[in-house]
Amino acid sequence: MADARDERRPAGELEAAVMGVLWAAGTPLTPGGVQSGLGSALARTTVTTTLTRLHEKGVVSRARQGRGYAYSPVQDAPGLTARRMHSELAKDTDRQTVLARFVAQLDPGDEQHLRRLLEGGER
Repeated sequence: MADARDERRPAGELEAAVMGVLWAAGTPLTPGGVQSGLGSALARTTVTTTLTRLHEKGVVSRARQGRGYAYSPVQDAPGLTARRMHSELAKDTDRQTVLARFVAQLDPGDEQHLRRLLEGGER
């Protein structure tokens, strides 16, 4: 039986843990495989629901495996973070102000790195 504390984890935390298992696996996993990788007492239905939500968000892909699905991450962790940043930027109608404030809040090293990227330098 699932530990009630695990079942009440915030969705973002659980989704992050599931993504961590998928990235570490390097191969498609079924909900049972993800459940094992989490090493917690989460119910398989909770893991399946989380994977379904991640699929609906476009964060994981799935392919038929037997009667169910095996799931794979669509992007690596940095790619997913960049995707989230784009999503947040798209929510605001004043993109110029958002970008200006974002850059103003960068530490000097990150700002220099961003400048090099924008100038076509290192990736």
